[in-house]
Parts: sequence; structure tokens; C-alpha cells
Amino acid sequence: MIFRRKLYDRMLEWKAQWGGKCALLIKGARRVGKSTIVETFAKNEYKSYILIDFSQASKQVEEAFDDMMDLNFFFLRLQAIFNVTLYPRESVIVFDEVQFNPRARQAIKHLVADGRYDYIETGSLISIRKNVEHILIPSEEMSLTLFPMDWEEFYWAIGDDTTPVLLRQAFDRHKPMGDAVHRRWMRDLRLYMLVGGMPQAIDAYLSSNNLQEVDRVKRQIIELYYADFNKVDPSGRASKLFRDIPSQLTGNASRYMTEKALNEKRTENIEIIVSEMQESMVINLAHQADDPHVGLGLNKSLYAYKMFLSDTGLFVTLAFWDKDYTENVIYQKLLSDKLEANLGYIYENLVAQMLRAAGNELYYYTFPTDNGNKNYEVDFLLSRGSKIMPIEVKSSGYRTHRSLDVFCERFSSRIGERILLYTKDYQRDSVITCLPVYFTPFL
Repeated sequence: MIFRRKLYDRMLEWKAQWGGKCALLIKGARRVGKSTIVETFAKNEYKSYILIDFSQASKQVEEAFDDMMDLNFFFLRLQAIFNVTLYPRESVIVFDEVQFNPRARQAIKHLVADGRYDYIETGSLISIRKNVEHILIPSEEMSLTLFPMDWEEFYWAIGDDTTPVLLRQAFDRHKPMGDAVHRRWMRDLRLYMLVGGMPQAIDAYLSSNNLQEVDRVKRQIIELYYADFNKVDPSGRASKLFRDIPSQLTGNASRYMTEKALNEKRTENIEIIVSEMQESMVINLAHQADDPHVGLGLNKSLYAYKMFLSDTGLFVTLAFWDKDYTENVIYQKLLSDKLEANLGYIYENLVAQMLRAAGNELYYYTFPTDNGNKNYEVDFLLSRGSKIMPIEVKSSGYRTHRSLDVFCERFSSRIGERILLYTKDYQRDSVITCLPVYFTPFL
């Protein structure tokens, strides 16, 4: 199925303002829907298009990029190979999986300067960077990121255009919606947590109405990520770090413990591997803010961070990777709202995904208690105007928030609105705004 995606509108803006002036690079994780949205855009918005998938391009296509001196001949060859007529300023050429042909990416500079056609590139697992060490990266390139389908896009996919509008209106009112509405929205959210935002998983859900089939599709995607990580990092360390994400979040450590995940006392060059994992868009990193104020990025720790999966549906499957679907009680517990507190890290991963999809960088803050026996932790920090918005995530209805209270006392002059995200309806608890977790995208 072809799903409605928010990025499409931003692609239209690029075409209207920058078409013919720069190429468009769509970045994102594998299987997130880049090729689909780009081809749909090319079909709908241009008189004709040529799509070159470099992951399976023929030798004839590859050889066309050997000589770019004569662009007239280059375009003639492409039209003959694909049997497509190109029309000046009415056609687009798509370089799909461009990381497999660095010369094609380098040619963008000259193709854009020629001005006859528009150009869109897609790339995954930014082995783009690894494959362009000896070529000139085009400056005539605008990049956009495609994330897994977010909460609103999920509603669109299941045929509900009304609820996303109502959610926004309810958030703006800041009043309880009542038990019946709240229970329905939480039920929808739990379904989203299980299925996730990968288009293939949503398609499997819609076509089969069977969560076992959805789980099978998600396992295939995770296996693909393992294979990709092993290509980028043959040592296997990237795969180990990825596999240990659920365990690390369960452990309540103040940072991701790479030495524990790798079973190594010394983890040289691990920052490079983690950076490549982050660029792959398969994970989201939340960095510790060493000095929490509105310039969060200026004081982030490069060595203390938490790691999340970019898609919570994949996270649920990875968390129970060693169990067959029939033994995987998490599906039944989530759907029936009987998720134990010790499985609340699923909500934390969900909030990370929602905040990231809304355009936020992720930061958190941890500091020792007075007796030093354990740490306080504020799960997420957002910069809003001249203040910071601290966020604590709870998987249950309990409104205890000692970490949030102490943090706000310590940095009172820097604090704006204080947010507790949990599974109950909206309410105020003194100076803290308690919001149901489905309002996260609007923060």
C-alpha cells in the first residue's frame, strides 16, 4: 500500500522553491519508505521520470556514468535504456540507493548546473559517507529525513483522519477528555506501539489483521539491519550494541554501558561505530546534558548517552527476540492494558521516537541523590524559548516524580513548563502538567 506521508508536503516545497537549483536527498533507515514516497512523488508531480535503483542497476546503466562530459549523450543513453522521454523542466531523475554509486552522487553538481531536469536521491545506512571518501560531495543538495510513520500518519494509514485533529484540539484545551475517550485513544496508542511505524509492518497489519504476521515482518526488518551493521562493522560490535538496547533501558543505568554490551573492559573507537549507527537512522541517541539550559547542544556529553530504537514496533520485537511470537505475552499485555511497571521502558522508547519525529534532538539529565547511593534522572529535556521543559515518563498512573521535583528545585530559574507523561487522563499536580502520553508529539 502507498501511505500518506508528511514529508510529501516538504518535497512539494522543495520542487516549488528549489527545483532546478539543487537536488533533493531523502535520508532514512532501510524499509522506512523512501523509495515509495519518491516514486509516488515522481509519478504525481512530473510529466515523466526515470528511477535508477543503484542496488540493482545494470552494467549498462553503471557505464553511463563513466563519461559525464557530454550531457546530451548521457541523457540520450538514459532515455534509450529506460525507454522514457525526458522533458526539460518537466521531468525528474531519481537516484535510488545512491550510496551504491558514488560517481552518480558526484555527478549531481554538473547535472544541477545543466538545469534541464530535477534530481532526487535516496540513501540508507549512511555508508553514503564511507563510499564518498574520494569524490566531491555536491553542495547543490538539500537533504530531508524520512522517519518511521508517526502517530498521526499511523491514524491516516488505518483510515482515520478525524482523531489526529481531535487530539490536537484536546491538547490545546488542556482539559480532561473523560474515561471513554481516553481509553479509546490509549488503546489506539498501544496498537501503534505494537505495530510500529514501518510501512511494511503497517501493511501487514492492515492486510492480515494478525499481529503474528506483523511480528514476522518486523523480525525480517531487524535481520536486515543486522546484515547492514555487519557490512559497516565486520567486527560485530555494532550488532551487539543494537541488540542490547532493550536490556540497557531496563537496567536503569545513567548511560548506555558499551563495555557491558560488548563484554569488553576497553572500548576503543566505539564513538565512531555509535556515530555510524546514529547516521543509519536505525537508532535515536539521547545525550546527557552536562549543564542543562536552553543551549542543550552546547553542553552535551559525547560519552554519556542513552540509545533507543527509531521505531517502537521494532523495539517490542527486539526486546523479546529470543521468544517465539506465541510465547510473547507483551502483545496481549499491551493490548489489554496490563503492562507491568518493569516493562515501562517501552513507553520511554515511544516518547523518544515521538519527540524525534517531531523534530527535537534528544537530551536527558542525571545527577546523584544526596546520599549518593543512586541517581535522579529526568528522562528528556526540550529547549522552549528561553526556558527548558523537563519531561518525566511513567508507564503507569502513579504521579510520583521525585527526580523531576529535585531537578526543578535545583535549576528553578531555567525551568518552563514541567511535564509528566503517563497513561492517565490530563490533570494538574501542583506546578506539574500531567499529560497522557499520546500528547507527546504536540510538546
